[in-house]
Amino acid sequence: MTTLADFSAETLAGKSTDLGTYLGKVVLVVNTASKCGFTPQFEGLQRLYDTYGDKGFVVLGFPCGQFADQEFDTASDIGDFCQANYGVTFPMFAKIKVNGRGQHPLYRWLKASRRDPLGSAIKWNFTKFLIARDGRVIGRYAPNHEPAEIAADIEAALSQGA
Repeated sequence: MTTLADFSAETLAGKSTDLGTYLGKVVLVVNTASKCGFTPQFEGLQRLYDTYGDKGFVVLGFPCGQFADQEFDTASDIGDFCQANYGVTFPMFAKIKVNGRGQHPLYRWLKASRRDPLGSAIKWNFTKFLIARDGRVIGRYAPNHEPAEIAADIEAALSQGA
């Protein structure tokens, strides 16, 4: 069975990271964008990370410019924007594609694991996937689903063993 541990990704700093390092944690994977109407969700994502981080929860942000080119081109611009405007301290990764040719393998797996009622494709920025401690996808949330609305699901996943 495929899990989060089967993937790696490059951080904004250009370092390859084995996503298996997050096994044992409850993970929220989000495709982000710095110039989107949903960009203020960074604040709610950071609040979730601050609230549950010491209990074994982490947010992983994956910038993507596939939707109306709403992401900066460089990793430094993305990182600077997220830090300066929203105080983001959770891990952020290099800009990726989440759909189509050249999509990141992580997103191919996420979409196959939890389909949207209208299909598997990511429809817009700030689609969220909740991953259990064992690395399996347990939830998918539309872009308009505010981070605070996921808190109960995060708490339930955190209560499922350590």
